[in-house]
Amino acid sequence: MEKKMEVKKGCIAVQVGLEEENEMPSRFVIPISYLYNPLFRQLLDRAHEVYGYHISGPLKLPCSVDEFVHLRWQIEKESGNHRRQRRHNHHHLSTSLSFRSC
Repeated sequence: MEKKMEVKKGCIAVQVGLEEENEMPSRFVIPISYLYNPLFRQLLDRAHEVYGYHISGPLKLPCSVDEFVHLRWQIEKESGNHRRQRRHNHHHLSTSLSFRSC
């Protein structure tokens, strides 16, 4: 039996991988704050369309591992830019992200 990775407080486990491309699902642990990011919300909306709300197990996200890693990088980059811009009072421009699976 496979031992599950602990999910620390303030985080959530997600499962990523495209079944139609025979990609093995990967498990990631991400900060709950991602749930409020507009880029991540796009992916959550797509997950609802594909899987609905009532699934068992970790939150399943309909994108490839590569797309998810890129999304995570964008969120972290945006988060870093936002912190720097708040210090310097600059305007923050958001970006949009599209997934092949959408």
